Amino acid sequence: MNTVESTIDDRSSRMWLGDDALGDALHSLRMRGVFYVRSELTAPWGLDIPAMEDCLWFHAPVVGSCLLDLPGTEPRLVGEGECVLVPHGRGHRVVDNPSSLSVSMYDPEPQWISDRFIVLEHGGGGERAVLICGAVKFDHPTARSLLDVLPDVLVGDRGSAVSAAVLELLANEAAARRPGGEAVVTRLADILIIDLVRAWLREEGAEIGGWLGALRDRQIGAAVIAMHRYPERPWTVADLARTAAMSRSAFAARFTALVGEAPLVHLTRRRMQLAAAELMRSNATISSVAASFGYGSDAAFSRAFTRTMGRSPSSMRHSGSAS
Repeated sequence: MNTVESTIDDRSSRMWLGDDALGDALHSLRMRGVFYVRSELTAPWGLDIPAMEDCLWFHAPVVGSCLLDLPGTEPRLVGEGECVLVPHGRGHRVVDNPSSLSVSMYDPEPQWISDRFIVLEHGGGGERAVLICGAVKFDHPTARSLLDVLPDVLVGDRGSAVSAAVLELLANEAAARRPGGEAVVTRLADILIIDLVRAWLREEGAEIGGWLGALRDRQIGAAVIAMHRYPERPWTVADLARTAAMSRSAFAARFTALVGEAPLVHLTRRRMQLAAAELMRSNATISSVAASFGYGSDAAFSRAFTRTMGRSPSSMRHSGSAS
């Protein structure tokens, strides 16, 4: 390999295995919008936000501020130009003041822009606030694993240039009421949430366990990324150890200590999670899904799937849920 090729290869490795080791996981954070709300509010005001299973709620005040009240946590003041995430879909309140009464967000007779996007006006005529809020869902198994480690409430960092730019665009969109608002908000929310999650992971990553935490280990991280990118390959422990530039025994011991399960157990779990997602979102046959993840036998695939997921491939497709 010449010097230029070596430099490019080294930069590529650092891209995924240095400070940005969570890049692959973040890449999976592609959401589908379940519900979006633009709220035009005047004090005193308060809205009850319903629980939505397997969803992440976000609230971004583009004018004024709000107080987020999630049972079991301290109320959080969210100022103009900030954003707060409620990653686990729990019901909560957003209010202008802790003493304000709240009503269901469906009570103020919203204007339905589409079946997933509403505009509502509510309040007592005092100080004005405008919020862009939404509930989004992530179907990819990697994304769900990533969201599972997030705290109950995550407030964005005012210092992020990316979040600041996106919030400014959200503010412009809220003021304009142009056609296609749902599409614009969806894409801006995608960027905003990824930026907030990325910032949190970089600050708190040392406390995260499992395969996400293992990504911070250069050698084990290389093996995790390899099996996640290419789950269909017939990996052996020896193959993965070579990827990590370690001996087979040292690799197996360190992987298990960091990830919490043996390499091939983790690989099977990864394959079955991806297979479940594929079964639910496509019309592919069980045989073709099995083959796409390296299984030459439907029976072997079905046994592995049932053992890992707790149900058969056919029942997973009919239920429409990978939980």
